[in-house]
Amino acid sequence: MTVPMLKIGAVLSTMAMVTNWMSQTLPSLVGLNGTIISSEGTHERIISVQNVSQSMEVVDLRTSRDLQYVRDSEPLLRGVDGRLHTYVANPRVLTTKGLQELKGQMSQLRPLLSVVEQYRLDLQTLTTLRTELLNLSIILTAIQEEIGAYDYEELQQRVLLLETRLHSCMNKLGCGRLTAVSNPITVRASGSRFGSWMTDAMIPSSDSRVWSMDGYYKGRRVLEYRTMGDFTKGQNFVQHLLPHAWAGTGHVVYNGSLYYNKHQSNILVQYHFRSRSVLLQRSLSGAGYNNTFPYSWGGSSDIDLMADETGLWAVYTSIPNAGNIMVSRLDPRSLDVLQSWDTGFPKRSAGEAFMICGTLYVTNSHLAGAKVHFAYHTNTSSYEYTDIPFHNLYSHISMMDYNPRERALYTWNNGHQVLYNVTLFHVIRSDG
Repeated sequence: MTVPMLKIGAVLSTMAMVTNWMSQTLPSLVGLNGTIISSEGTHERIISVQNVSQSMEVVDLRTSRDLQYVRDSEPLLRGVDGRLHTYVANPRVLTTKGLQELKGQMSQLRPLLSVVEQYRLDLQTLTTLRTELLNLSIILTAIQEEIGAYDYEELQQRVLLLETRLHSCMNKLGCGRLTAVSNPITVRASGSRFGSWMTDAMIPSSDSRVWSMDGYYKGRRVLEYRTMGDFTKGQNFVQHLLPHAWAGTGHVVYNGSLYYNKHQSNILVQYHFRSRSVLLQRSLSGAGYNNTFPYSWGGSSDIDLMADETGLWAVYTSIPNAGNIMVSRLDPRSLDVLQSWDTGFPKRSAGEAFMICGTLYVTNSHLAGAKVHFAYHTNTSSYEYTDIPFHNLYSHISMMDYNPRERALYTWNNGHQVLYNVTLFHVIRSDG
């Protein structure tokens, strides 16, 4: 194994040990194994524990995915390394064709720079977490000294109270505000200029499958890959032939089902992958379709379905809303609209949009130079203009969706499937 791979493996090994420590120690810290802590400072201690736990989860998910990408790139790395050694030892064997091939291989390896930079940042995060874990050990000692002041029944009642407060803290800590988008990571180059690809956005889920839908007009073929590695290599896939064609690229997979917009209509369709059947169809009342109110790139992108930490959403517009973007929260079991918001932002001026933690983020273009320009917060029914740049590597984005499981943006960019990691600023609410 190469030196870079060994270093990355060491990072993951360290993370595994820390994660194991957390899984064994967390119950004692929050009183879920029969121990108890006093009410004074309980909330702050739980918040401290949850901050560390959440940070570990985010780093673990991201590095596991990036490690697979590096592993898949290792044969190419070995090939480039071998060629360079050959050319250094015997420069006369270097031909024009060989030089062009070497340049091509180096170009394919360029996205690894983003991955390595992310690992460098993750190492800094792990250093911080080590300090946090030492602090938690001190907290644990203090907690153990406080045990014994209550009788058994009161202990049991306080354990139940702590469980409730712990779950409340988990809900509060799960979300944040977008502050930055990483450099792009090109996973694969496949398909036409337009399309979509995704993993299941349901939390929690252990589903590792990847789905790909090429094109935006009257498509019916969905390719299902077993893992991200299989998708990268274009192998081990099965095909689903949808009974109804789709429109646009605003599809989402949520809890084992594909939700999409039916061709030449404002009807939403739920297709269940395991049973290979349509479970539900429902009209999104008043929503424009067939390029009435698309994003700036067109492509029948009138209705964009998406999911975040809070559930399933539809982004669209209608004539009564004067072409402004509407956001509706949907019930995934019935596709009923639970609540709607008029953002006031003209949909034709938007390149793409995605939801994070109940906030709609809108880009100002689908072309080079695009940035996240506008945010609408559904929890406060308020908006703000933002200036969050990102590198539009292939200059034509036709799909951009957030996956809350991986804290990453999935994009289809001019026939390339590209990932971006996101940075969220977490605000811990103290209410409740």
